[in-house]
Amino acid sequence: MADTTEIAPVHLPRVAITFCTQCRWMLRAAYFAQELLSTFGGSLGEVALIPATGGLFTVHLTYKPVGEGSEAQSREVLLWDRKAEGGFPETKILKQRVRNHIEPGKDLGHSDKPANKVKSNDEGVKEGEGTAASSGTAKEELSVKANDSTADCADCK
Repeated sequence: MADTTEIAPVHLPRVAITFCTQCRWMLRAAYFAQELLSTFGGSLGEVALIPATGGLFTVHLTYKPVGEGSEAQSREVLLWDRKAEGGFPETKILKQRVRNHIEPGKDLGHSDKPANKVKSNDEGVKEGEGTAASSGTAKEELSVKANDSTADCADCK
């Protein structure tokens, strides 16, 4: 059988999201890809979704370091490993890690702000405090944590 592998040019910076198909993490991988493309637009050369098995969910970045000129060697860094980190990344954290390598001066807007702001509202309750019933963001956080399946599927164990 003839070797049909061809080498295609790689456009840097390149984000590669490897996800487990047995665990059904394709939509999660596609969501992170969409978020990174929306935030970094033309600054990313490409985003690749790489199907795998065995409970893998990793995010790698291949880039040429900023300020080292065109002669710089490309580098690959592991931005996230679900098994090492104990779960999936928050979109905010993943964006910050990509930004720190490819555009260190870029302002990510609300993604760079602390999660719990402490300021008073009219009811005397500080924002970021209270019960899930009184805070829409607390409800969202609880539902995300409840749906955040970090365990391998039965096929991957």
